[in-house]
Amino acid sequence: MCYTLSASLLTLCGYYQLPFKAQIKVDIILKCLAMMCLGFMTYCSNFKVTRLRCGGFVLALRLNHTMSDSFGLLQFLNAVSEIAQGAEVPSVLPVWQRELLNARNPPCITCRHYEFEEVHDTKGTLGVMDDDNTVHRSFFFGPKEIRSLKMRIPQALGPCTTYEALAACVWRCRTVAFGVDPNEFVRFSSAMSMRGKRGLQLPSGYYGNAFAYPAAVAKVGELCKNPLGYAVELVKKVKAEMSEEYIKSLAALMVIKGRPLYTRTGFFIISDNTRVDFQDVDFGWGKPLYGGLAKASSLISFFLRFRNSKGEEGIVVPIQLPLPVMERFEQEVKRMVAEEAVEVP
Repeated sequence: MCYTLSASLLTLCGYYQLPFKAQIKVDIILKCLAMMCLGFMTYCSNFKVTRLRCGGFVLALRLNHTMSDSFGLLQFLNAVSEIAQGAEVPSVLPVWQRELLNARNPPCITCRHYEFEEVHDTKGTLGVMDDDNTVHRSFFFGPKEIRSLKMRIPQALGPCTTYEALAACVWRCRTVAFGVDPNEFVRFSSAMSMRGKRGLQLPSGYYGNAFAYPAAVAKVGELCKNPLGYAVELVKKVKAEMSEEYIKSLAALMVIKGRPLYTRTGFFIISDNTRVDFQDVDFGWGKPLYGGLAKASSLISFFLRFRNSKGEEGIVVPIQLPLPVMERFEQEVKRMVAEEAVEVP
């Protein structure tokens, strides 16, 4: 479906800041796209092209996540790109083979899955946010900010990746900003790909969901009062959980418990999309100014590659929070990335 919008890229201004120099109002496009989605069983995906008066255009799409994940979607877009530029068949053919991730027979849960355990909000401070009463902001972390975060991490923890340092920072700052009762427990999950995992043998071209999100649990008081290294250690633990056995246990849980929804109380998920190269998809008009997620949700944030106006390569993190919480979150982030505020030698 194609529409023409009497606006240019630089005049679509609004409250949500995508990773552009200018602020882009995506509400118009997303609401039109949502109107096209009639239900769970109707469409696998929806696409909408909005032509702008400056000559550019916006390709928006909405994905039924039961069909594919971000890597599968990228594979599809690359296939469209190749055919649009003259190829007769895609360079990577699609593979169905969903049975590769079937549960064992009989199914057996062998790992603990915190992300699906029910959480009781005993203090009333961990309630699920109402998306209508939240704001969106994006935070850029360049080399200077990442360096400041890594300076806070004890050498005893061993090598620390950019993802580990930044995920720990965002989770900790978010928890502090909410002002949750220190005796409550919160959970953090990292969405991680199963592709390339030894033993699973997922073929090239597999476009179905191939990710999971193991979770770590922390007492709020300990997470907020301890140095950043405490949160980093928990993030490392989450990454270490992602094994072949964990994935098979998860498949069994889906069968035994009937595909339960992950917990939403006191839960936060980060999905690292810095290696999902939507920005390289070319339909014949050149590469896009931006390719990636349109917005975060109150429960999930994303890491996206971005080059700022100074030419610095870094990571942009869209966040959705209630306004008072967002303001506290912003102050916590500023404090964490201040080079003079180093907690460890």
